[in-house]
Amino acid sequence: MARKALTDSIWEQLQITMVQHGCYQKEKNREVMEAILWKLRTGAPWRDIPRELCPW
Repeated sequence: MARKALTDSIWEQLQITMVQHGCYQKEKNREVMEAILWKLRTGAPWRDIPRELCPW
């Protein structure tokens, strides 16, 4: 299981910011953001992103 970086309060703040900047709203935005943060944190290739975060 992949370690998650986004707490509920941080995610709420990010959602507000995303709405204010006109970001496209999707059902899986949180999983995609977790995958991006995982990639940045580990430096691993996109193909190695854990499936529970999102498919690469």
